Amino acid sequence: MGKSVVVLDYGFGNVRSAERALAHVGADVEITADFDRAMQADGLLVPGVGAFAACMAGLTAVRGDWIVGRRLAGGRPVMGICVGMQILFARGIEHGVQTDGLDEWPGTVEPLQAPVVPHMGWNTVKAAEGSALFAGTAEDARFYFVHSYAVRSWDLETQSDRIAGPKVSWTTHGEPFVAAVENGPLWATQFHPEKSGEAGALLLANWLGTL
Repeated sequence: MGKSVVVLDYGFGNVRSAERALAHVGADVEITADFDRAMQADGLLVPGVGAFAACMAGLTAVRGDWIVGRRLAGGRPVMGICVGMQILFARGIEHGVQTDGLDEWPGTVEPLQAPVVPHMGWNTVKAAEGSALFAGTAEDARFYFVHSYAVRSWDLETQSDRIAGPKVSWTTHGEPFVAAVENGPLWATQFHPEKSGEAGALLLANWLGTL
């Protein structure tokens, strides 16, 4: 049996694509919103497609905020994808309306400032030094993005003399924005590894290897 992964089904994500991609790299995958199953799994994947506010409403409706918080408090791995990453930040602003996120990281999800929006298609990522998520990927590896909002600045210290801080990876589309974060048991990507071919599969395998 592979490592058990629950893809949290709260109505806002490409759950089938995520299920197939995780199974491809050897995970034992279940799609569910069941609280106990999500808590017991080796890993929890939080997908997300659509608007920040709607995703937060859907997540809280299935107690996903509690699930994420309790898992992280116990050092249990969680990975967010696309809006599933965005809602881990303090807040999102869409059409002038601010919505509170899970506040695992400081920062604001804002409209991406670029000549062409949404940012849709393949792009490279400048991986953080020492990244475990991007281990083994080529420097010119390309990943699939589709989004109009992003975290355009990082407000948390990435390292200190005493403790290793989050590893933050970046992509540029019009301007730099946060493409991925690795922070202890909490990892997240703005792009879709489940739609990024073998490069994305390698990232999911790297995550699976930490469970």
